[in-house]
Amino acid sequence: MAPSVTEYYTGKRVLITGGTGYVGKALVEKLLRSCPDVDTIYLLLRSKKGLSSEERLKDLCNNKLFDVVRSQNPGVFRKLKLIAGDILDDGLGISNDDRAELQKNCNVIFHSAACVRFDQKLKDAVNLNTVGTLRVLQLAETMNNLEAVLHLSTAYCRCELDELEERMYPAVHNPRKIMDICKWMDNSLLEYLEPKLIESEPNTYSYTKAITETLVEEFACKFPLAIARPSIIIAAWKDPFPGWVDNLNGPTGLLIGSGKGVIRTMLCTPHYTADAVPIDVVVNGCILIAYATALDRPRTISVYNITLSQVISISWEKIIELGRKWVLVYPHTMALWYPGGNIKTYAWTNRLAVFFSHQIPAYLVDSILFLMGKKTFLVNVQKRVSHGLSVLQYYTTKEWCFKNDNFLNLQKRISVKDNDTFFTDLKPVDTDEYMKNYVLGARQFCCKEDPSTLPRARKLNKIRYVVDVVFKVMFYVLLLWLLYSNRQVFTSSIEFLDSTLKSLAPIKNVRADSDDEVYEMQM
Repeated sequence: MAPSVTEYYTGKRVLITGGTGYVGKALVEKLLRSCPDVDTIYLLLRSKKGLSSEERLKDLCNNKLFDVVRSQNPGVFRKLKLIAGDILDDGLGISNDDRAELQKNCNVIFHSAACVRFDQKLKDAVNLNTVGTLRVLQLAETMNNLEAVLHLSTAYCRCELDELEERMYPAVHNPRKIMDICKWMDNSLLEYLEPKLIESEPNTYSYTKAITETLVEEFACKFPLAIARPSIIIAAWKDPFPGWVDNLNGPTGLLIGSGKGVIRTMLCTPHYTADAVPIDVVVNGCILIAYATALDRPRTISVYNITLSQVISISWEKIIELGRKWVLVYPHTMALWYPGGNIKTYAWTNRLAVFFSHQIPAYLVDSILFLMGKKTFLVNVQKRVSHGLSVLQYYTTKEWCFKNDNFLNLQKRISVKDNDTFFTDLKPVDTDEYMKNYVLGARQFCCKEDPSTLPRARKLNKIRYVVDVVFKVMFYVLLLWLLYSNRQVFTSSIEFLDSTLKSLAPIKNVRADSDDEVYEMQM
């Protein structure tokens, strides 16, 4: 009899990289809460933004995400052990004592540390996502009791494919050669070559994730190894509480931006199917993949696509419709304008909408602020919004197909009790209820707006609605007045154009000076 999931993790020592990231911290919380007998969770943390590794670990433990597990067992954080280091440093920058402890005791590695910025320069993305992964794998091959390594990739690692299967694909370029190029090549030359190097992918994130998978596969003969490829990761469905989200990446930024009236248009093919997975399902999937890998001890790499495919089919149009519905029910206290706008199917209509509903209002507001002696901000905000939308729109204007049989079969390998705890079946999701919780979660955890502010927010939103209607009426009245007052100019322009066209009537028998040849011009 195979052990249950909680039984397997009993007494285990787990190393997590990227433990303060969105997936990393959710993974730490889930292990502490649902695998209470796990022995130790090692967290590789670096100093950042003036905070030491110790201070960052303390901040992590104080995060609201851990409220449930903290109330259940206040002493549970003693299971967390800091490994001060950095994946950008040789040897991960860890001490000899920490290295020796990991080599002796570590049983499972979850490698989730990565740069998720899509606009990162190639050299930086390679150093973080590829070279950093190599350093983790090199440490892993020195561990004496290692049972499973899980590398977190992305379902969008091969965007040129019509269908992504749960298997390995040969990299466009040898990852070791790319790492070598990024090491010695001049920055300006590398920037010049970057578009050609990554032309198979939309950005450096997807490109480095693709080549890194090939690098990971090199180590499959040395220890049990698996790759998890989640699609777009969004707010929690159930755990530790519905709607939890703490970053503005992807759809969350779109949800908040539109709710605050900053985003009023985006390019999207509305009937295309969206593929986004709640963070708690991604984390449960990672825990189960590591569990299955440790039990099976495969000699080749295992791949799991953590996606909605074959489970739920929902269009971008439906998601946006539900988001708009709940944003109006649970509005933001602080907002630029009343939520509005819509999606555009054609690039040219979207550009027009961006000009009139994003750029003109931004320059108008900043001009007023400048004249009042206040600090301007909206033009810069709109530039960042436009950049973010340009990245997201690549994924909303293409149909994606992912095979995920390996992922779906995970729930068949475990007991009913384990399935209740480490749920990966998304069929029961009520999308309307989920979007309601998503809006509330983004409002509370990203925008730091307490639910108690909702009554005031609703009053302010009614005022914004009235102002929005008044401005629209004023705009159309002004437009009609301009057309009416300038009708004579308009009529004169039409008459001038008409007379000009008549003057260009067919001209015949025009003799060429050079060769006396007769030409006939027909307009």
